[in-house]
Amino acid sequence: MATEARPSPAAQMSSRFASVRSLTMDLVRPLSDADATIQPFPDASPAKWHLAHSTWFFETFVLRDHVPGYRPHDERFAFLFNSYYEAEGPRHARPRRGMVSRPSLDEVREWRCRVDEAMERAFLGLAPAALDLIELGLNHEQQHQELLLTDILATFAENPLEPAYAELPAPACFAVEPLVFHQGRAGIVEVGAAPGADFAFDSERPRHQVLLYAHAMAGRRVTNGEWAEFIAAGGYATPSLWLSEGWDWVQREAIRAPLYWREDGTQFTLAGRREIDRAAPVAHVSYYEADAFARWAGARLPTEAEWESFAASADPWLGNQLDEAGAAVPRPGGGLFGDTWEWTQSAFASYPGFAPAPGAVGEYNGKFMCGQFVLKGASCATPRGHSRATYRNFFPPPARWQFTGVRLAQDS
Repeated sequence: MATEARPSPAAQMSSRFASVRSLTMDLVRPLSDADATIQPFPDASPAKWHLAHSTWFFETFVLRDHVPGYRPHDERFAFLFNSYYEAEGPRHARPRRGMVSRPSLDEVREWRCRVDEAMERAFLGLAPAALDLIELGLNHEQQHQELLLTDILATFAENPLEPAYAELPAPACFAVEPLVFHQGRAGIVEVGAAPGADFAFDSERPRHQVLLYAHAMAGRRVTNGEWAEFIAAGGYATPSLWLSEGWDWVQREAIRAPLYWREDGTQFTLAGRREIDRAAPVAHVSYYEADAFARWAGARLPTEAEWESFAASADPWLGNQLDEAGAAVPRPGGGLFGDTWEWTQSAFASYPGFAPAPGAVGEYNGKFMCGQFVLKGASCATPRGHSRATYRNFFPPPARWQFTGVRLAQDS
């Protein structure tokens, strides 16, 4: 009996490319040109910019550099849509991305179509090095899919009409399971992406040994109901619970609850304003808040290595993650992946023997290894299949417009 021929690596990559690029377009479909142009604050970017930047990545690092005779669609776009690659020259200031009213959303869509068509024509003739860059670019675009949703949420939250990005069924009644701590592994363990494993960012390598002391990990995330108890107990007004910088931040910014919460018991979501689901994992909290809550609860945040060791056998494809365009919202229940990213107490720093990728793409992670903390897992806005136990998300300690939550740990 004849066996069916397996698709070539280039054919497999072509199919994956089409799928990822299609989802990005689906995420933007509900937006008007105005919706897609607004920048709610400097750390967020307009949806149109996400569309354009991820297209610039493929046009620059694949088509320009690996397809003879290719000419960019518009030479001016490199200045507008380069993010932070110094090796690629000057670029438009990040805090002013919302001022780029032209090209229009439709013009950016047209550019994406032209680049996608050029990529499809080029696939079968690309060298392995170019296919590796495409894999990096697809993972990069998946990161921007999540950012696109969280930035839309921040954008719509600024509108007094509080429009909904998409519809979502009413929350189901869900009983919160008791908070139980499970003993973690102690002794010498290995963390980081293994040699020869599937795709991983350079910051996930090399795999190396770390020493873990006796500890326990919570079996679930902190819920909205537990966070409400923290607020009622004066958590935001008790300086002894806070790091010095965190207390300064709370006072300066008048922080009294997670982002998007109101005192009337509602929160703003991608589905519009809704009653806070007390059983769902708390989201949109900063590292400062996560650390203060853990201290109030008589616990602490896990280290990155503790979390990764705890999740080593968990299936990263499970949980509430992004499968298609819609209103991403944390839901009750769930395992280690999905709903919210989880703050750790570990700084985002290089592993022993770390070496950035060669060329401009080497600026992707290494240059940010200062002043950031690692988050693990995945969120409701993370495209399914994008995360893994070794994945190292990172943000500065005040950041909370992402779906960021808390899982507690204890010494034992």
